[in-house]
Amino acid sequence: MKEILTFLSQLRENNNREWFQAHKEEYDRLRPIFIEKVKQLINRISQFDDEIAGLDAKSCLYRIYRDIRFSPDKTPYKTYMSAYIAKGGRKSLRAGYYFHLEPGGSMLSGGAWCPEPKLLKALRQAIYDNYDELQEIVGKRQFKSLYQFWTSETLKIVPRPFPRDCEQAEWLKRKDYVVVSHKDDSFFDAPDWIEKAAHEFQIMKPFNDFFNYTIDEVYDL
Repeated sequence: MKEILTFLSQLRENNNREWFQAHKEEYDRLRPIFIEKVKQLINRISQFDDEIAGLDAKSCLYRIYRDIRFSPDKTPYKTYMSAYIAKGGRKSLRAGYYFHLEPGGSMLSGGAWCPEPKLLKALRQAIYDNYDELQEIVGKRQFKSLYQFWTSETLKIVPRPFPRDCEQAEWLKRKDYVVVSHKDDSFFDAPDWIEKAAHEFQIMKPFNDFFNYTIDEVYDL
């Protein structure tokens, strides 16, 4: 993975079409390496999550080209490679496993990201009704030692119809339910990093399962 991280570092310093086109052959050589690692990660995750078995690695990958139509940042390329491993691939509505490789900013992450209003309402209700179950999941020592909650925009007050002073208040104010484990570049130097990543995703699985129960109900999946 060191070659990929080096390329991404160079891309960050030269994020323009001229440089990328001049180094397109190198990108075309490195991308299949990343795909192969994602494939290996999928195979390992499928040992504890049956829904992932047989998932096509390419269907999980995000494009390196940025959508700049509505962004003030007009740099044309992402300076990371990433994949969302979930039933249905990167377009899945379900909580899954996110792998993000970026120099100085790599992470393993998962959960329910930016749910639409209908789903967000249902997830809040699930949290309110099953709070003890969720607290047991996120309160486990291994989970707490690995993951922190993604910092995102939250509501200032608890939304209706929930009581403002309920014990679930901080959860109900959130607009997404995502956890993240930041990784140093050196994490990917280890020959067994895929095994380590899969182990961390296995610890995350009950968190995803909690939200997927409601997601499946809402979308009849």
